[in-house]
Amino acid sequence: MMQEKWDKVIEAAKLYYLLDYNQNDIAGILGVSRPTVSRMLKMAKEEGIVQITIRDNGTNSEEQAKAIQEKYGLKKVIVTTIPQYQDLTIKSHLGQSAAEYLNSIVKDGDIIGVTWGTTVYHTAVELKQTSVKDVTVVQLKGGVSHSETNTYASEILYLFGKAFNTTPLNLPLPAIVDHVVVKQAVMADRHIGRTIQTGKNANIALFTCGPIKHDSLLFQLGYFTDEDLEMIDNKAVGDICSRFFDENGQICNPSLNERTLGIDLVELKQKEYSILIAGGAQKVESISAALKGKFANVLITDQFTAQMLLEMKL
Repeated sequence: MMQEKWDKVIEAAKLYYLLDYNQNDIAGILGVSRPTVSRMLKMAKEEGIVQITIRDNGTNSEEQAKAIQEKYGLKKVIVTTIPQYQDLTIKSHLGQSAAEYLNSIVKDGDIIGVTWGTTVYHTAVELKQTSVKDVTVVQLKGGVSHSETNTYASEILYLFGKAFNTTPLNLPLPAIVDHVVVKQAVMADRHIGRTIQTGKNANIALFTCGPIKHDSLLFQLGYFTDEDLEMIDNKAVGDICSRFFDENGQICNPSLNERTLGIDLVELKQKEYSILIAGGAQKVESISAALKGKFANVLITDQFTAQMLLEMKL
């Protein structure tokens, strides 16, 4: 960008944010149109010239984080303040917090396991490119859909690979197959087996949990039989990596679990960083059960969900 253009962007930002000029006045001062001023102000935020911080004194996020950490015996809890309790807002803000946390802990030689879905996608979008070396990124569960629904699996892997300077390992498979023998045949492939083993060896795992909601992403992928759905509705409160668990964090149906491709939940308990990123009223029961099951040792959530978790009985 030419220096003259930069200077105008900075001047527009100063006039608007520091001196309270409106966009019409700024247009007159700089000799440009009002839409151009609007674009300049947007550019100022995107390029980091303007950084906006919102202080919410109504909620003490640090106290909430400490209380949840003690309640569930976690290594780390991050409570992100969000302006409204709306799904897209939650995912966007949690994604930013998760990306910042991930960028702060990843070191040379780490293996990062990731799942798919919109929450993890928002994390991937916010990642900054780092100078770490010899990092491996691996997909923890199959992401091929039986429908046209986008799982964001390929986008997530690409963005993680770009951020950590590596070529990611993907699982070009569905998350759940129809028969155990199909899974056994697939697992016998040495390339698939190597990818799954790499996921088991990962010292960092980043994932979300899903609610039992038939319009959620996992339920739109065409994986489940009517019998599966009946079991899920009757017993499950949530899933991680397409593996369903009850309110106490116990696997609901071993037969469905045996048809699932990817990391086992018990293996998440062995990670140095097992990071659950999730928020929203519909996920509270699922989050609580996942923490009871010790599937995560790091939680990233919002202040409203945090409060509900604190009010729930163990």
